Amino acid sequence: MTQHLADALPTSTGTLPGWWREAVIYQVYPRSFADSNGDGMGDLEGIRSRLPYLKELGVDAVWLSPFYASPQADAGYDVADYRAIDPMFGTLHDADAVIREAHALGLRIIVDLVPNHCSDQHEWFKQALREGPGTPLRERFHFRPGRGADGAEPPNDWESIFGGPAWTRVTEPDGTPGEWYLHLFAPEQPDFNWEHPAVQDEFRSILRFWLDLGADGFRIDVAHGLVKAPGLPDLGRGEQLKLLGNQVLPFFDQDGVHEIYRSWRKVLDEYAGDRIGVAEAWTPSADRTALYLRPDELHQAFNFHYLNTGWDAEALRATIDESLDAMRPVGAPTTWVLSNHDVVRHRTRFGSLDRARAAALLMLALPGSAYVYQGEELGLPEVTDLPDEVRQDPSFFKANGQDGLRDGCRVPIPWSGDQAPYGFGTGGSWLPQPAEWAGLSVAAQTGDPDSTLELYRTALRLRRERPELGAGEGVEWLEAPRGVLAFRRGDFVCTANTTAEDVRMPAAPGTRVLLASTVLSAGDTDVLPADTTVWWQV
Repeated sequence: MTQHLADALPTSTGTLPGWWREAVIYQVYPRSFADSNGDGMGDLEGIRSRLPYLKELGVDAVWLSPFYASPQADAGYDVADYRAIDPMFGTLHDADAVIREAHALGLRIIVDLVPNHCSDQHEWFKQALREGPGTPLRERFHFRPGRGADGAEPPNDWESIFGGPAWTRVTEPDGTPGEWYLHLFAPEQPDFNWEHPAVQDEFRSILRFWLDLGADGFRIDVAHGLVKAPGLPDLGRGEQLKLLGNQVLPFFDQDGVHEIYRSWRKVLDEYAGDRIGVAEAWTPSADRTALYLRPDELHQAFNFHYLNTGWDAEALRATIDESLDAMRPVGAPTTWVLSNHDVVRHRTRFGSLDRARAAALLMLALPGSAYVYQGEELGLPEVTDLPDEVRQDPSFFKANGQDGLRDGCRVPIPWSGDQAPYGFGTGGSWLPQPAEWAGLSVAAQTGDPDSTLELYRTALRLRRERPELGAGEGVEWLEAPRGVLAFRRGDFVCTANTTAEDVRMPAAPGTRVLLASTVLSAGDTDVLPADTTVWWQV
């Protein structure tokens, strides 16, 4: 279980771009991908058994959402031990097997790291509670005395992302009401104090543990949240969730985070094989996101500005230009993403499968790296009718936080068969799957040239084969009718009609269709159908 596993993969040298500059990275949500032991919960052995499917799909790397030891108060984003695997997912041996087999198939593995907070069952936090106020372990978190009479009010007005105050009061070892601790998410997720040297040392050690095991990089959860403003000042208003991504907040996107990532970059650079860091950073602008990607910091950041842009040509062009322009000065690749485990699937968000397919081809034609969330290659919609009694998203049970409906994008994906759990496993699934998913399974779509799965497979093959696609810093915009995007990259042209009407757009002589998201009219390629993207050879 050593770093030689990653060393065996191709690396970037000289003027060649790093693999991450054009990689298509597939997100696996472990509990919903594949169940090997029939307990209704996906696991690492299930992932290992399905790696050949991902190789055939044509992706370059696999990002695994958390599989660490955890009480699962927030689906594994409450980590009790960063060097252990939760028994529901398997063992450290299983994790090693996933990494080894992925590398044997030419796939890279990115693991999810959760540095902003841990579980309230983490040994540090449990010891901090036992030892009481003023003790060294409490300094590794944000413990503060309360305000008001008898300290009965929270230390400041910060709100949890999941709703309610971002503070919980503890009962001290002597049984009296005591200090409060900060948790920007659930009360079971206390925030680390990143000004403490022990916290910084511990996470550098955790990085090395997984790098030694062969991990090719880290997706960094809440990368924007580690550093809090000095003094933890009041924000001065309620409904703070509405401010996220719109301005720098005293608990998010503080400039002090960048020194942490400079330290981490030094660790990553100690290892051969182009190991990378990917920031999940909600920032007010693409320019602020770019700060995380300066040459001595991280390699990629999720492009939430693109994810949040609707199916509208004018808005998409503005976001694409803004994203590319922001990354160019720091020499970082732009990333593109349509769905993940925290947002409504884009088929539902955009209102139709046609739009989802068109959006996928547009995304995969853009310069940089792209992310695919498990099941989007099947055209899965959001599950919007889950019964309340099966929901597990912690924010569902809170007021004034997120909408609490993230479970709808986390339903286990269908592999085969005409009845649930559709090949996911032999013992049901932890969230119920819709009956109509039988026709969306991997088996049902494989070999059907009109299926969404085969569309993704073909698009990813063409992306690998064509030198114009993948890495790049810009596109050449072409004149196009209102509601249509058209751009050129070398001998490749992409046209995307975001309107609900067919558009006549004469093709240049000698142009041929490479791929279309919907069926084109036979003999009349001058008509670009509604909600359709076409790839052209010119």
